[in-house]
Amino acid sequence: MIQLVPVTAENWEACCELALTVEQQDFMEANVYSIAQAKFEPSLVLRAIIAGEAVVGFVMYNTELEELNGYWIYRIMIDQAQQGNGIGRLAMQAVIDEMLMLPAAKRIVVGYRPDNQAAHRLYASLGFIDHGDRFGREMAVRLEV
Repeated sequence: MIQLVPVTAENWEACCELALTVEQQDFMEANVYSIAQAKFEPSLVLRAIIAGEAVVGFVMYNTELEELNGYWIYRIMIDQAQQGNGIGRLAMQAVIDEMLMLPAAKRIVVGYRPDNQAAHRLYASLGFIDHGDRFGREMAVRLEV
């Protein structure tokens, strides 16, 4: 139903046009910021989330072990028009599957704002556990694989 594809010269603008709801906009940086960040941090991987022929979401994760001795998913978002259709769950599972191919992948970490209840429910349903780790305004949850 969905696939992850690299962000390229052909689809980066579509990734930048994706939008969150007004209530969600404080939860993460704009995709254009993430795309620029990845140009200067080579360990970051960008993926467009595709459903059918359309770009419906965006993901950025790191390929180096970091805090909590894990690989981090830094951004994942689904366009507001596509939310509520199960795409976020499918995308997260696809990202996890892709990250499991990283060397010594034993832990995947994702950070999010504690008031983002939709993210909290999604990550918990996928097996991420809150161990009380906090980084600035975000909490970090872990998936042991």
